Amino acid sequence: MQKKITEPTDLLNKHGELIQTGYATTPLLKYNRKDVTRKGRLKEWDYYMINNESYAFALTVGYSAGYLLISISIIDFINRTEQSKSVIKHVHNWYLPESSQIGDILYKDVRTDLKIIHKGRDRGIFLYLDDFLPDSALTASISLSKEPKDSMVIATPFKENKKYFYYNQKIVGMSALGSVSIKGSVYNFDTSNSFGLLDWGRGVWPYKTTWYWSSAFDFLVNNTFGFNLGYGFGDTSNATENMLFFNGIANKLDQVDFGISKKFKNKYDYTKPWNFTSSDNRITMTFEPIYDRNLTLYAVLFSTRQHQVFGKFSGTAVLDDGRTVYLNNLLGFAERVVNRW
Repeated sequence: MQKKITEPTDLLNKHGELIQTGYATTPLLKYNRKDVTRKGRLKEWDYYMINNESYAFALTVGYSAGYLLISISIIDFINRTEQSKSVIKHVHNWYLPESSQIGDILYKDVRTDLKIIHKGRDRGIFLYLDDFLPDSALTASISLSKEPKDSMVIATPFKENKKYFYYNQKIVGMSALGSVSIKGSVYNFDTSNSFGLLDWGRGVWPYKTTWYWSSAFDFLVNNTFGFNLGYGFGDTSNATENMLFFNGIANKLDQVDFGISKKFKNKYDYTKPWNFTSSDNRITMTFEPIYDRNLTLYAVLFSTRQHQVFGKFSGTAVLDDGRTVYLNNLLGFAERVVNRW
């Protein structure tokens, strides 16, 4: 079943529980931080990824329990390399916006200057990090425009507790213009071949979670095409986050499976081809990995195992009106993340 939210309401009631569950193509539900009853476990983030065929720039701004996370990565698809840096700060009276549509993100200290500015449906990302590399700063200035008409929006409950929720918007296929500079190297993004993605999330969820997520976008002849696919996170019996985007219009899918290759002892082999399918038989895609951006951290109360794999998709996708879109080496990513936090 795919339950579509059509009426605007608050996200949570006075008990901190979801009023509506399901999906939408625009953020109709209003998130209010004051309505969250489990504030100690509240997690909020804005994740941006800007990419072209050669490289990607990823920026995470997250907030939880008084701590700010700023994480930056440059991924080089040609040389199959990555440069990353994370900054964690204890902050007072600092919060992320309660809406994905309005509000700016501002943070500054002696080493970091971050601004994410809203201007209507456009966004500007401005970042200076003094010590991105031991001997070099990072400077980024990127404009995102032409936000598509539709996006993926979902309000997801968790069976473990009625006060757990996940409210998420993913905007796929914004036009990107700008550059990132590091130690004499300049990574340029142009609207002719570069695109921006926003993953905006707010929620309270269980200590142990696993999610699968994939997205891609590009020009196809005289059209634009992209998708957002995911599963494993929360109770998706009312709705999934699976959508195709054709010329900015959402086409809804049912359940999907990433078909990650496995090796000995049933462990995943992320570098082998993946086989994407859907329960409604509307996608059949092979994903050929280029680079596995992986991270494993273990601590007493915290652990994470992340595999964000960049690669190329080939196959078919069927739109709501029955038309078939043929994909040939569409650049994107697919990930599996296991968290304990």
